[in-house]
Amino acid sequence: MPEVRILKERERQILRKGSGDQDMACEQKSLAGSVSQRACVFCGSRVVLYPIADALHLVHGPVGCAAYTWDIRGSLSSGAQLHRLSFSTDIQEKEVIFGGGEKLYAALSELIDAYHPKAAFVYSTCIVGLIGDDVNAICKRVAREKEIPVLPVHSEGFKGTKKDGYQAACDALARLVGTRSPEGISPFSINILGDFNLAGEIWMIRKYYEDMGIQVVATVTGDGRVDDICKSHGARLNVVQCSGSMTKLAEHMKQRYGIPYIKVSYFGVEDMADALYKVAEHFPENPKILTRAKDIVRQEVQALMPELKRYAQALQGKKAAIYVGGSFKAFSLVRALRLLGMKTVLAGSQTGNKSDYEQLKELCDEGTIIIDDANPLELSKFVKEKDVDLLIGGVKERPIAYKLGLGFCDHNHERKEALAGFTGMLNFAREVYSSVMSPVWRFAPRRGGEYRSSLSIGREDHGQRISEPFCCHS
Repeated sequence: MPEVRILKERERQILRKGSGDQDMACEQKSLAGSVSQRACVFCGSRVVLYPIADALHLVHGPVGCAAYTWDIRGSLSSGAQLHRLSFSTDIQEKEVIFGGGEKLYAALSELIDAYHPKAAFVYSTCIVGLIGDDVNAICKRVAREKEIPVLPVHSEGFKGTKKDGYQAACDALARLVGTRSPEGISPFSINILGDFNLAGEIWMIRKYYEDMGIQVVATVTGDGRVDDICKSHGARLNVVQCSGSMTKLAEHMKQRYGIPYIKVSYFGVEDMADALYKVAEHFPENPKILTRAKDIVRQEVQALMPELKRYAQALQGKKAAIYVGGSFKAFSLVRALRLLGMKTVLAGSQTGNKSDYEQLKELCDEGTIIIDDANPLELSKFVKEKDVDLLIGGVKERPIAYKLGLGFCDHNHERKEALAGFTGMLNFAREVYSSVMSPVWRFAPRRGGEYRSSLSIGREDHGQRISEPFCCHS
C-alpha cells in the first residue's frame, strides 16, 4: 500500500500505543480540508433534543438544515410521535435581507395551535446567526401568549463542532428542569441521561432498574416527555450513559439541586452489569436493591454466555477497528470484542477528551492506533495497514468498509437493532459474526479473491478478461 502522509497539523491527534508518551491533542476544531467526520453544532443539538416525543421541534433556517437532521436517530416512542415531524421556517432571500423574525413568530404560533405540544424547541442555524434574528425575544413572546415553554437552542453551525451542539442542547434542557413539583418521587429514584432509545433500548434498561426497585423519573432524552424532564430534579441520582452529550446537564443539576451523577455504559456484559451495580451501591440503605441487581445479572449472563462462547470460538483472533462518536462507547466496544475473542487494533472517536484517550490507551493492546476526529483517508490507511476484519462505526464509515472489502457493524444512531443491555450484547455478537464470517469477503481482492464484472463476460476467450476490483475505485 502506498504511504499516506499524515498532515502535520494532525500528527498529535494520532498515536500508536507503545511508541512514546505523546499526549493526544483533542477537543479542537476540525482541520479544514481534511474532510472531518464531525457534524456541525446544529446537528449536535438536534440529535440530543430530537427524541423528546411530545415537544415541537422547529428549525429556524433553510429547509436543507431540517431535511439533513430529519429522523436522524432511530429513536422510538411509547406514545407521542410529534418528534418525527420535521418543521422549518424555510428561510429565503427575502428573510436574509429583511430578517426572519416575523416568519418565525408566525410559524411558531401556527404550529403550536395545530399540534398542542408540551413545549417547543427553536433551533438557530448558521444563517440566523449571521442575520441577527432575536430568537430569544420571539420565544419569550410566544411562550407568554401560548403558555407553554418555548426554548431557544443557540446552535448556529459555524460556532464550533458537534460537541458544542451538545452543550447548546443541555442549556435548553436546563431551562425545563425544576419547573414542576417533584412531589411523590421515591427516595430510590434516578434519571437516565444520554440514552436515545435506539431500537427500544431505553425500555430494556428501564425495566432492569425497575425490577431492582428503582423508580425512573425521566429518560433524557430517549422516549422523553416534557413533564418528566420538568420534575427530574426530584430524582436522587443521575445515571449518565453518553457522557459527551449529557455531562453538562448532569453538572448543572448537581450544582443547582445537589443531585450526584455517575457515568455508565450499557454496551457489553461487563459494563451493563457494572451499570446496575453502581446504581444499587448508591442506595446502601436498601440492600434489597443490590440483591435484585445480582439476581438480574446472574440470570441474564447464564442465558447468553453459552451462545456467546460459540461465536467467540469462530471469531477468535479476528481484528477490529472502532470509530464512533463518543469515546465512552469505544471503551465498551473494546471490552465486548475481547469477550468475543477479537482484538481491537484501531480505536477512535469524534468527541473524546484527554482523559478519555488516556483511559482508551490503558485499555488497548500495544500497537493499537488511537485517533481523534479521523478523516476517511486516515481510516482507510490504518484499516488496510492493520489488515482489519471488521470496522465498527456509523453511516459515514460504512462505505469505507465495503469498498475495502471488510465486515461492518453499525453502532451509531441510525441503527435499527438494539445493541445495549444483555440482549443487545447477543444481538451485537450475531451481527459481528454474520458480517465478519460472510463468504462474500472471499471474493474481495484484499483477501486474494477476484471480482468479475459484467464487462468480463464473453471476453475471456480473447485474452481480454476485465476484472475490476470493486474496492479500489477512487
